[in-house]
Amino acid sequence: MAIFYEASDIPFPKIKRRETSRWIKSVVEQYHKRVGDITYIFCTDEEILRINKQFLNHDYYTDIITFDYTENETISGDLFISLDTVKSNAEKFGTNYDEELHRVIIHGILHLCGFKDKSSEDEKQMRERENEALSKIGNI
Repeated sequence: MAIFYEASDIPFPKIKRRETSRWIKSVVEQYHKRVGDITYIFCTDEEILRINKQFLNHDYYTDIITFDYTENETISGDLFISLDTVKSNAEKFGTNYDEELHRVIIHGILHLCGFKDKSSEDEKQMRERENEALSKIGNI
């Protein structure tokens, strides 16, 4: 079981893979889950729009699409992240690119752990969990 990182027709982001993987695993363990096979695919806005249309019948851009293959307490999935949208969201929300990228990375993991963000209360709790996870990334 492992965490993989790929880039689809886009330069690979400057993340520390080992540290990021350790951080992800620590967050997963916090919620009493195990890491299975998780693949991050970094892509462009156009690629994520294509995936959104093809698999979800959504005609809009997004920062992340998570395909969940979790079984029991072992989380697994493919997570497509649009680096274009991460960049524009960082500008929009007044944060730096690296923090926004890590927020999106952990957002997908939290979904795999079973957390939702469709209602306003769920979204508030998701933000709190993201912020808590982000506060730990430097400690791993």
